[in-house]
Amino acid sequence: MAEQNDKPIEIRQNEIRQIVEHAVAQALQAQIPQLQSQIVRQVLEALPPGVGETPAPAQSLSGTPDSRNLVHAVSNIHAGSSQKEILRALLDAGSEYCSRFALFVVKAGAASGWQSRGFGDDEAVRDFSLDLSAGPVAHTYQNRIATRGTIAEMGRRFNEEFGSPVNEQVLILPLALKDKVAALVYADGGDSGKLDPDALELLVIATSAWLEVASLRKHAAAQEDGEAASSIERAAPPVQTISSFSDPFAAHAPRQAPAGPPAEPEPAAEVVEVASAHSASAAAPAPATDPWARLSPEDADVHRKAQRFARLLVDEIKLYNQAKVAEGRRHKDLYDRLKEDIDKSRGTFQKRYGNTAAASGDYFNHELLRSLAEDDVSIMGSNFRR
Repeated sequence: MAEQNDKPIEIRQNEIRQIVEHAVAQALQAQIPQLQSQIVRQVLEALPPGVGETPAPAQSLSGTPDSRNLVHAVSNIHAGSSQKEILRALLDAGSEYCSRFALFVVKAGAASGWQSRGFGDDEAVRDFSLDLSAGPVAHTYQNRIATRGTIAEMGRRFNEEFGSPVNEQVLILPLALKDKVAALVYADGGDSGKLDPDALELLVIATSAWLEVASLRKHAAAQEDGEAASSIERAAPPVQTISSFSDPFAAHAPRQAPAGPPAEPEPAAEVVEVASAHSASAAAPAPATDPWARLSPEDADVHRKAQRFARLLVDEIKLYNQAKVAEGRRHKDLYDRLKEDIDKSRGTFQKRYGNTAAASGDYFNHELLRSLAEDDVSIMGSNFRR
């Protein structure tokens, strides 16, 4: 007893605390189910009549669509196999989240109506030209971001042609491909006021991404066909004539030119024709300027495949990291933001072509600088090493 009493008071208090805590924990553990049931019962009894009962199915409120419908809408867009199917799926899906929805194609500095939903006729906006120099249209086109505005900012011609939505509010969204605005999407609440900007922006982003995925697949398939043909006719490798994107609006041309002086043409502003000229020429150089003309046919073919593979890897990085690419270019720290993706893709490229005749071409780094950094190595940041 003497030894036990000689323990410091603090130690004895700790032992007592542990014993008490253990006893309390056991008591609570035994009583928790009963207490929980009692608390729930008392809370339900205190609620007003009808509260807490399972409600009958209600109609979706404007601006708060069920998430399952949104998932279904994106799935329908991704089910499209051609570019026209994808874009029409966007129009159908978008009309569930607003009263009036329309797509305006950007070509040669002009935005011309293609198809719409909710205007009484799917062809109601066809050939109608938007003013790219003013209002929310200009802000979206120049900054590539969704912009809210009022119907008055759309201009007198638009108001006279299509009338005004009940709440005066409109939304303009960019359908961006290859860092260019290929089309502008218009939405408003019509007579009901139904307009969900967040859902519409998600649908447009999903459409942009899926169009690029579909085009990359088509491009890769075309390259495989070209490679198969070249194995038969080594003496005359086929010239790549298929661009990364074919234009689903090729047959669509405005009946009237937009008012005012002609704008400067955008080099990649056609939905979905956005492959740049230098990209197309680099894909299959003419024999007179072929950088591999002095190589054997086998080695030249390896170089071409390596260059195409590097381009596909970098295109994939851009596709799934559009926000990071934009921020990295702005802050000139692109490599730091995309380090994991870049290093992983570089490893993939090295594994396939690092021990081949194409290793000396440094195609992956060249494509990083050309496509991601826009030929400005400073954009990659100080931590980038070739």
